[in-house]
Amino acid sequence: MAFDRLKMPIGDAMFTQRSVRRFKPDPIPIEDIHLIIDAAVKAPNGGNRQIGRFLVLTDRNVIREFGTIYHEAWWAKRKEERGWTKRADIPPEEKNYKLASELADEMKDVPCVVFACAVPPGTANSVIPATQNLMLAAHSLGIGSVPTTLHPTVMDRFRAMFAIPKDVAFHFCIPLGYPRTAYGSSRRRPTSETTYLNRWGAPVPWT
Repeated sequence: MAFDRLKMPIGDAMFTQRSVRRFKPDPIPIEDIHLIIDAAVKAPNGGNRQIGRFLVLTDRNVIREFGTIYHEAWWAKRKEERGWTKRADIPPEEKNYKLASELADEMKDVPCVVFACAVPPGTANSVIPATQNLMLAAHSLGIGSVPTTLHPTVMDRFRAMFAIPKDVAFHFCIPLGYPRTAYGSSRRRPTSETTYLNRWGAPVPWT
């Protein structure tokens, strides 16, 4: 079966997954995209209503056109949240934002973009698990990804560009591609700082 190609142990997949924002331009084989989407739709979803929908971009010209909208959306959100309008505004210590700004510049050149959406009632709880499945499957195949969103100022043009009906909820934009740089392990706060036992604020036994 095709899913036999996803041989990475689940522990490795979860503990080595990283947000990848620097991609090679190399195309992803369509059979790999098929497998990634198959993995996505196997995720749990509310009431098994299967409302998740995926729009996959592989056409370079289409991705280039979308890249312009994504760039505008990224900076619109930064202006709204932080007052930043250009890369020079980003403080040196905000390294993740600098990397994300590079993706905003390079989205037009990624080999594949997936939009995770949902038909009515459009709830995100039926799309979020699928998105994680999608990214874990991609990681198992050596393909990087990162979940991103769009800004309301571009949504009408975004929908018009891809003929997405107004009643379809957009949740994530997920660029896919082979990582351009090597990534180490992700850094996270200790779970003893973010997890409680039996009541809020109560320490876990591994503190």
